[in-house]
Amino acid sequence: MGLLGELVLLPLAPVRGALWAVDQVIDAAEQEQAAQLKGELVRLEQQLVAGELDEEEFDRREDEVLDLLEEFNRGAAG
Repeated sequence: MGLLGELVLLPLAPVRGALWAVDQVIDAAEQEQAAQLKGELVRLEQQLVAGELDEEEFDRREDEVLDLLEEFNRGAAG
């Protein structure tokens, strides 16, 4: 963008800055949510190994978390 374009958009700088800040907050929240879902997968695996979950319950809950993670990744990529 040239100098003229920058001068024309200068009054919008606070809005552009606010939008950048909102994007940063959203990115951080998405990263946190993905980390929580991955942590849930680890906890499920630990519960299975410890005998706290049977294979059927583990598979059901793992599928739920993986579906959420896939949905989340699809939304974050789009």
